[in-house]
Amino acid sequence: MDIEIVGHIGAAIIASALAPQVIKSWKTKSTEDISLAWNTLLLTGLIIFVIYGYGIGSHPIMIFTTIEASLTFSLLVLKLIYGKKT
Repeated sequence: MDIEIVGHIGAAIIASALAPQVIKSWKTKSTEDISLAWNTLLLTGLIIFVIYGYGIGSHPIMIFTTIEASLTFSLLVLKLIYGKKT
């Protein structure tokens, strides 16, 4: 099996892991249990990792980390919209 295929499969699974949380947060309009610090750190790391993927020319990293960063950004927006106002 081509190792690039393994990279695509693993990256697709990781990138899709946030989708259920984004969907749940959108449906319930609740993000109370999601840490803003965690979300911000994750998004920052993913953006850096996307840059790294482009730098080394790795398609699995470029494609799927961009997807994961988009989902993380969506979750951050939902957190800012639906987060508990104190």
